[in-house]
Amino acid sequence: MFQQIYGWIQNITVYLIVTAAVMHAIPGKDYGKYIRFFSGLILILLLATPILNLTDMKERFDTLYGNSEYEMEKQEIESVDEFYKNAGLSGYLQTDESYEPGIIIQEDDQINVGEIEIGRE
Repeated sequence: MFQQIYGWIQNITVYLIVTAAVMHAIPGKDYGKYIRFFSGLILILLLATPILNLTDMKERFDTLYGNSEYEMEKQEIESVDEFYKNAGLSGYLQTDESYEPGIIIQEDDQINVGEIEIGRE
């Protein structure tokens, strides 16, 4: 228990030292407010870490983030695919069935290159 508290305090201390060094290293004050805002958000997460670990919210946040990220990527891929179909460009894309690359992966995990062409035709 004390090791976890010690590690938590140590993480916060190191983070504050690094943040102070970054604040002194930036030339000018233009970006200071952005760095303070961003570092404040990270500090809030560091302070909330033990609470999240005690209530098992960390795993829930990881699951929710992973699922939402997956859904966003899936929607982006589907929208790009729909765009290509609507633009009539899907004929130029090779699908898995018609794709025959010059690289052949054999069973012993070695890669053999069939042919490489460099330059303009």
